Amino acid sequence: MKWPRPRLRSPFRHRAPADRGRPLFRPLRERDPVAVGAVGLLVLALAGLLAYNADALPVIGGGTSYSANFTEAAGLRPGNEVRVAGVKVGKVTGVSLDGAQVEVTFKVRHTWIGDASTAAIGIKTLLGEKYLAVDPLGSGEQDPGTRIPKSRTTSPYDVTQAFDGLGRTLGALNTRQLAASFQTISDTFKDTPSSVRSAATGLSSLSQTVSSRDAQLARLLTGSKQLTQTLADQNSRFQTLISDGDLLLGEIQKRRDAIHTLLTGTQDLGIQLSGLVADNTRQLAPTLDALDRVTGVLVANQSSLDQALALAGPYYRLVGNTLGNGRWFDSYLCGLVPRNYLPAGTPPIQGCEPPKATGSAS
Repeated sequence: MKWPRPRLRSPFRHRAPADRGRPLFRPLRERDPVAVGAVGLLVLALAGLLAYNADALPVIGGGTSYSANFTEAAGLRPGNEVRVAGVKVGKVTGVSLDGAQVEVTFKVRHTWIGDASTAAIGIKTLLGEKYLAVDPLGSGEQDPGTRIPKSRTTSPYDVTQAFDGLGRTLGALNTRQLAASFQTISDTFKDTPSSVRSAATGLSSLSQTVSSRDAQLARLLTGSKQLTQTLADQNSRFQTLISDGDLLLGEIQKRRDAIHTLLTGTQDLGIQLSGLVADNTRQLAPTLDALDRVTGVLVANQSSLDQALALAGPYYRLVGNTLGNGRWFDSYLCGLVPRNYLPAGTPPIQGCEPPKATGSAS
């Protein structure tokens, strides 16, 4: 017996009659702007949180986490670099106390860590910033769940902490009582053999010297502490200065490449122009010869040209004045018509009479 195959109803095809003319999704402009803004802010906050913790994500961050035991932290902090052969491959993720030792966890990416690898806390800058240096050794791969033991880790000797501890120790000593104690020992052994008396006398002199220099040593140690503190406070500025110097050198390198390109292009242009002149020597030589002859004729007739230009100036000035009213010029001929031919009542023209005939009548 065959059972009938059930039909799957799609929620998008079978809707109530009242909702069949309404779209499945309402446009954004018809929604509540407050709710839309709240959802947008929430999405932006989640995106910022994911971007800030991108290194910790399993797919984007990646990397393998390892741990190591150290006798002391030596100023190592989470966020410090992890280097292999001087190249940054990761960062320190945690520094915590585990009994009488320190556990340091770090994460590296695309780096092979062997089962005989060693780790050391190195000093990155003169101001005391640290980093974790890993030397990948061994024939097999290090198990991420197994710590690197203390026998394969090294902690540096911090000079700043040593001076700080020395200053606190000397500050806690009572140098006067120490000097008095050494003086008592010297007096007690004054009747002993000369070798013992010399040793006691030397201890007494040492105590007196330390006592007399107590204030100077205290000032020296205080000054060194202030100096190290000042340098530590200016650590960020030193890093910024070094970064700016790197940018400056990079810009100078770019300018050097641009100048080199310019000089190379100029050299190529000179070569092309030399080739152009060499290829067109036959065409340019007759032209240059004719130009030379023309300039020779002009030089030979320079005085005549100067005189022609000097005479042409006044002439063209008068012509310009004559033709200043339009494309014609006005003229007046005086004494061309005899007086008796003029209309009656025409006043006599003074100074403009026709010339009188001269000679004898015949």
